[in-house]
Amino acid sequence: MEVQAENKMGTMPVNKLLVNISLPMVISMLVQALYNIVDSIFVAQIDEYALTAVSLAFPVQNFMIAVAAGTGVGVNALLSKRLGEKRFQEVDLTANNAVFLALCNYLFFLLIGIFFSGIYFRMQTDIPEIIECGKVYMFICTALSFGMFGQFCFERLLQATGRTVCTMITQTTGAVLNLIFDPILIFGLFGFPKLGIAGAAIATVFGQIMAMLFGFYYNKRKNTEISLSLRQIRPEKKTLKQIYEVAVPAILMQSIGSVMTFFMNKILLGFTSTAAAVFGVYFKLQSFIFMPVFGMNNGLIPIVAYNFGAGYKERILKVTKSSSIAAVVIMLLGLLTAELIPDKLLLLFNASGQMLEIGIPALRILSLCYVFAGVSVVASGVFQGLGKGVYSLVLSVIRQIVILIPAAYLLSLTGKLTAVWFSFPIAEFVALVAAIFYLKYITKNLDQLIANRT
Repeated sequence: MEVQAENKMGTMPVNKLLVNISLPMVISMLVQALYNIVDSIFVAQIDEYALTAVSLAFPVQNFMIAVAAGTGVGVNALLSKRLGEKRFQEVDLTANNAVFLALCNYLFFLLIGIFFSGIYFRMQTDIPEIIECGKVYMFICTALSFGMFGQFCFERLLQATGRTVCTMITQTTGAVLNLIFDPILIFGLFGFPKLGIAGAAIATVFGQIMAMLFGFYYNKRKNTEISLSLRQIRPEKKTLKQIYEVAVPAILMQSIGSVMTFFMNKILLGFTSTAAAVFGVYFKLQSFIFMPVFGMNNGLIPIVAYNFGAGYKERILKVTKSSSIAAVVIMLLGLLTAELIPDKLLLLFNASGQMLEIGIPALRILSLCYVFAGVSVVASGVFQGLGKGVYSLVLSVIRQIVILIPAAYLLSLTGKLTAVWFSFPIAEFVALVAAIFYLKYITKNLDQLIANRT
């Protein structure tokens, strides 16, 4: 086999590399966050029931993303590590197993969409308008989710080899198409039928399918370090095991967000359906703040994994420090925005007087968690890149299950909705303490981890 030159992730100066790898992903994820916000803005023009339905559907969508992104984290980490170790045949094996897993994940959610859409919404509310809107929206998003799983798969293959400009193009293309077709299909513009909330779902899956096709094209034409072949898209036990050693904790970590959101919606619906709508709006707005950090984190994981595979300790430590500083700065900017203009942010979603009354204090309290969250996100990325995804899982369990849900429930017993929002900054502070502890432990033992990496 022809000897390949070392990938830039092992040679380029670390700070320049972090910007080079992460910036395209930050841009594309900001565009994605923007289309999530605009999607809800258009849905809010239908009525508050439709907005609440989309908010209640969020845990299922988040679960799909958790499975797709978590599997992608495992693929990303293993593929980058094998590149760093110069094991090029196993790189191809990893890539083709990633495609196989994307197909399996889609079939699983297809069955959920067919059999459980109605049951899911009836578990949360007895308001007929919300149930009907939610069933339609959830069914379309799950039954046609092959685009999302394919998109995540192909983008992670590109990210693992450092081709993040290509992922920026695929993600941005999907997001822009979604933005264009959202109002057209929701309101029936330019001769298209007026589909309401179904139009929002169709626009979403259409954008995902197109992004998937672009991702496939770039992997076949531009990603010279991997080779995709239909004959090789079959399970290989060792590769699947190594993928899921990182992927299962990552999937569980992100799935915990779905569990948390489901129970938080149950608590909030005990006050009013408007509170659940506010919570959904907060998550849309939060995504715009968190997406730059998540984008940077997606760049951080293959950098850490590659340099871990190559045995470059100092590069791992330096990129961890740089990422942490950048994450804290981004989060502080988000906090400042939420504290200064919460009313203007809510009015983007056609907020009623009641939504403003509930939402303004909610955004100001919830945004306090930004102060603590940045370092925790970076720490999770470092753990995943080093193949220690279980540490990331522990952080999520502490933050979203062990602390957040019990705190929210106990605070709800006061009968004051405002008190419930404080559960979020409390949980994030505890998670930050745990993140710092694990990060110090793992960096102290990094030499031993590198020595035992094979």
